[in-house]
Amino acid sequence: MSSEEKSKKDEQLDQYTAEHKDEKLTTNQGVPVSHTDDSLKAGERGPTLMEDFHFREKMTHFDHERIPERVVHARGFGAHGFFEVYESMADYTMAQFLQDPSVRTPVFVRFSTVVGSRGSGDLARDVRGFATKFYTQEGNYDLVGNNIPIFFIQDAIKFPDLVHSIKPEPHNEVPQASAAHDTFWDFVSSTPETANMIMWLLSDRGIPRSFRMMEGFGVNTFRLVNAEGKARFVKFHWKPKLGTHSMVWDEAQKINGKDPDFHRRDLWNAIEMGNYPEWEFGVQMIEEEDEFKFDFDILDPTKIWPEEQVPVKIIGRMVLNRNTDNFFAETEQVAFHPGNLVPGIDVSNDPLLQGRLFSYLDTQLIRLGGPNFHELPINRPLAPIHNNQRDGYNRITIDRGEQGSHDWVAYSPNSLWNNTPGPDQERGYVHYQEKVEGHKIRARSESFKDFYSQAKLFWNSMSKYEKARIIAAFHFEVGKVKDMGVKMRVVEVFNNVDGELAKQIALGVGVDPPETPGGSDVTATSPAVSIETTNYSAETRKVAILADDGCDYMALNKMMEALKEAGVMSEVVSKRQGMLKSQDGQEIKIDMSYPTTASVLYDALYIPGGMECVQALMKQADALQFVKEMYVHYKAIAASGQGLDLLQEADIKFEEGTGQEGQVSNRLGVVTMRNGDDMQSFCDTFVEAIAKHRHWGRMDEDMWQASERPYTLDL
Repeated sequence: MSSEEKSKKDEQLDQYTAEHKDEKLTTNQGVPVSHTDDSLKAGERGPTLMEDFHFREKMTHFDHERIPERVVHARGFGAHGFFEVYESMADYTMAQFLQDPSVRTPVFVRFSTVVGSRGSGDLARDVRGFATKFYTQEGNYDLVGNNIPIFFIQDAIKFPDLVHSIKPEPHNEVPQASAAHDTFWDFVSSTPETANMIMWLLSDRGIPRSFRMMEGFGVNTFRLVNAEGKARFVKFHWKPKLGTHSMVWDEAQKINGKDPDFHRRDLWNAIEMGNYPEWEFGVQMIEEEDEFKFDFDILDPTKIWPEEQVPVKIIGRMVLNRNTDNFFAETEQVAFHPGNLVPGIDVSNDPLLQGRLFSYLDTQLIRLGGPNFHELPINRPLAPIHNNQRDGYNRITIDRGEQGSHDWVAYSPNSLWNNTPGPDQERGYVHYQEKVEGHKIRARSESFKDFYSQAKLFWNSMSKYEKARIIAAFHFEVGKVKDMGVKMRVVEVFNNVDGELAKQIALGVGVDPPETPGGSDVTATSPAVSIETTNYSAETRKVAILADDGCDYMALNKMMEALKEAGVMSEVVSKRQGMLKSQDGQEIKIDMSYPTTASVLYDALYIPGGMECVQALMKQADALQFVKEMYVHYKAIAASGQGLDLLQEADIKFEEGTGQEGQVSNRLGVVTMRNGDDMQSFCDTFVEAIAKHRHWGRMDEDMWQASERPYTLDL
């Protein structure tokens, strides 16, 4: 292209941009749009209407923007398993798979990140998808949720705006799988309903330790309906058996470099080794007559139902016990839809859910090449299919049409097949008969307009360590924003949540703190939202054993046996691969070398004694870095005998003790034993330290005293 041609092209582009800037919004047909923040509803809290052509056009265009990769949740990983209910739920729902504890319902679960492409890393700070397909005897039921119980927006018509803002900026496709850029934070600062979700996203839940240690939520409000027709509002929960645990940000960034498939590999390996991940299934239920008794709207998807007010009733469990045979055929081609319901489960007028009922099906039509994606093996129900659907792109079923045999009947009513297939009056799905009335209106209920109370509730519920990490996340995310006006508006938005939070954000991103500290007047807490109240277990954790020639074989071997007995995996890490020789001549297989692994890929560290071994490790920069990273990432560390000298060389603080025989010390997760021979007590103490996941007390004296930190733990 000549310089003259390029100049003309640039003029055309400038003209196109100019034609959009400062102009009024229209549809693709040129019709002026009066309102684009709320779907058309039957009354402020009523269902979304199909006649809303602006919503359908906007969402259809968005659904079809990526082919064939998913627009969102593109990077995913799945596994097969089963679900079983603990006791009959007949009092609450007629869904058959929730009736008989002896019945195991097959499931397929797909975990995913939201923002990044298929090739992005697993450890981005992001919401995680948690979608479950139940292959029930009444047909497929899809529970399509996330690892955070709320969402950014209240009305689905804003979903294209949200995703366009958080995707890489259009001029250079940067940054990938990240919210740390201008357009996203411009949207956040212009859309205060996002405040609560941002608090959750920037908390530890944004970077899970693994899919196996991640909660799941249905997010939206649904209904359970029993055989008598009585309905209750319901929210769904998945509670991981291993507890809810996270990464720290520095660790996550390094894992994305060392092993961008970390979460995928973790789930695959756990299932292959027989460490089947397990979640308990719970429901929160609200009686219809209690719909308006709370200080929040139960249909608002940016709000939780605090568990202290609406307890979670545990009703079943799910186990994932089989990996996929073909990633593309199963994980990529699986199609979820919140409108895939079974009798006994129905929807509510949650405006985000109402839009999802349209959008998910519309997306699958373009992504999977037409209306027959339900015939793909991963999507095919166990229940038989009988209907008059025919033809279409990628049809698999061959419907015989030999003339005279009447195999061609594909309409209703008909006389040739005695009007079959016909409706099932006994078992067929019947929508809950909710009375709906109201003016057709684009508006939002006043009960949806409190954007800050639950964000403050979340903030109040965090420990001082969790608060410090949220502030650090704001500093990274908003610190990447270039536009100072956007930064200032972010601070203003979160000044409505908590004045001290806004001040700390401002100090870290280079803008002035608010002149008048603000904040919601909410003083309540919800302990359930803090992951420090979760279950703790050492099972399936992974320990690195740092060793070299001349190590103490007896101590190393006893530790490996103790870890195995506790369900903890261990690997010997050294400067090279091959075999080591202990101080008494025993051979030890090396599992990993420094170039093939890293400290961030392990949950804990053990350093056995042996003078020759430790002296060698003290000369290895990789070994010292390994130890230091374990400490600053708050992980459990154990050292016995001369192994304590390596801790001293790496400037790791520990309790030396008195040197008495058998004495075991534990200082903030650093477990040591200098002269003792009580290996059992030493190993037990180390396993207990591993189970605690992180030892956040180190933050008080190590990380947060650095003078360059603009904030303290006095929050």
